[in-house]
Amino acid sequence: MEIVNVLMKRRSEFNRLRGFVDSDFKKLVDMSPEPSTSEHALHKDQSIQAGQELTENEVNTVGLEFVSCGMNHIEGGWSKDIDHENMEQTIRFRKKAGKNEAYISSILQLGRVMEFSIRQNNAIDKYEQYFEEEEEEEENHDVPYAKTVTVLRYSRQPALTQTNDLSSPGEANCIRSPPFDPTYICSLVLYISEKPSIPEMVLKPSSPLVCLEYNPRVSYTLMGGCYNGQVAYWDTRRGCQTVAYSSVEHSHKDPVYKVIWLQSKTGTDAFSASTDGQVLWWDVRKLSEPTERLILDLGKEGNLGRALGAISLEFEITMPTKFMVGTEEGLIISCNRKAKTPAEKIVCTYDGHHGSVYAVQRNPFLPKNFLTVGDWCARIWSEDIKESSIINTKHGVSELMDACWSPVRPSVFFTVKMNGVLDVWDILFSQSDPTLSVKVCDSGLYSIRVQENGHLVACGSEKGEATLLEISSGLSTAQKNEKSLVAAMFERETKREKILMGRQREIRLKERCRSEQSREEEVVREDGEESPQELLARAEKDFYSMVEAELKRRRKGKDLRQVGQRICRKCSSLNDVNY
Repeated sequence: MEIVNVLMKRRSEFNRLRGFVDSDFKKLVDMSPEPSTSEHALHKDQSIQAGQELTENEVNTVGLEFVSCGMNHIEGGWSKDIDHENMEQTIRFRKKAGKNEAYISSILQLGRVMEFSIRQNNAIDKYEQYFEEEEEEEENHDVPYAKTVTVLRYSRQPALTQTNDLSSPGEANCIRSPPFDPTYICSLVLYISEKPSIPEMVLKPSSPLVCLEYNPRVSYTLMGGCYNGQVAYWDTRRGCQTVAYSSVEHSHKDPVYKVIWLQSKTGTDAFSASTDGQVLWWDVRKLSEPTERLILDLGKEGNLGRALGAISLEFEITMPTKFMVGTEEGLIISCNRKAKTPAEKIVCTYDGHHGSVYAVQRNPFLPKNFLTVGDWCARIWSEDIKESSIINTKHGVSELMDACWSPVRPSVFFTVKMNGVLDVWDILFSQSDPTLSVKVCDSGLYSIRVQENGHLVACGSEKGEATLLEISSGLSTAQKNEKSLVAAMFERETKREKILMGRQREIRLKERCRSEQSREEEVVREDGEESPQELLARAEKDFYSMVEAELKRRRKGKDLRQVGQRICRKCSSLNDVNY
């Protein structure tokens, strides 16, 4: 009979082998005996033979030191005579290298190693997590919350004001100074929680910056708008110095409040907006003058004196020809860049705010609807209705400064206020009150950005602090059929607003008809005919005249009766005398 011993172990209990290294011993502590105890101790010397040998050993592992550093990955390995951006040259080089015998032998050797690693990984997945789906479903029903992960603060410049949180493809955040403070831009990596006061890089422009944006296509390039109207361009591979500035004579005349990178083949196109009433398009390879210019004149005459000042910009990748501008007057202007004439570039306007429109953003899942923030409320609009918004929040006490949609949930958006409160709205749950309100800091919040997966939110404060918060999974995980439900709700609200707008148009049309009818009656009266007021006055005069005539007649008849009665009394008295 064969004896078999089977050892069973769960797959998740397999761990990597620990690697130990030799290191020099370290003297941790030296404890000397106390003299008082040594005096009463008994000392005895005795010799033994063939005793057991005992040893004492200590082993300490080497501690790990974590260092944060940046790295730029660029395509290399090409020969000097080959341009790696030219597709034809790279394809030709690959075909030529594929026929080389050394290349074929290297691929065969690496193929065996890769095949062994793949088979080993498929045999045992020691990183498999059990019951992961059940845990996610349970977490989705938790009470909404937001907890602070870290606070990014630049200690050398305490007067910094955070007005534009930026998230680059490398998960970076930017803090900029207000226009009248020293000019510092701090590019901070969000995940350095051990040293949140030490920036990765400090950019020093010649003029104070108002806004700054990472290039979504090339993560090491940035573009910023200056307070003097210029736009600046940085390449972090070259250090903190500015690569290029736009010329002063061809730049904006007021501070540049927003810059946005465009999706192009070269990845060097961007456009900017300023309160001088202009929208300028730039190519960072040649910043001497803008490639295109648009004046925000609603009269469509290109008069810069009547142009509306721009505070915010919106550009959606899925709509490359459309963009929206938020103005100081509370109007949102919808523009078409590919229009033939400057007058046709301004398509329509949306009026709904009493003050400056600080933020405009389209819903990433339903681009037909967009979110705006101005004065004391946030509004959701539909492109089909220009007269009013389809959903709006209640007017609060503190002014709203910025807002953005959640990148994973179409019904969730975030707003920040001047009282330091972050509000998270879920319009499927409630449209009147926020789902979650968090007091981030005592100072005002000027800007907000959300990570691509929706779990982290960065808020910029008035004092230059960038607070990183973690949102609960219920607000950062897509729900079942959420997009269809939000689309149906937006469609329902759009139809309701259309019905109300139609009713208001009917009322205005009736009022217009009445006013036109009154004008026609006035015209007839001028031709010689009596007006209704004159007819009424004449009828009233005739009535009172008839009443007076009747009263006179009755008074006259009464007087005659009185005379007849007196004559009768006299006649009766004469008859009595005759008798």
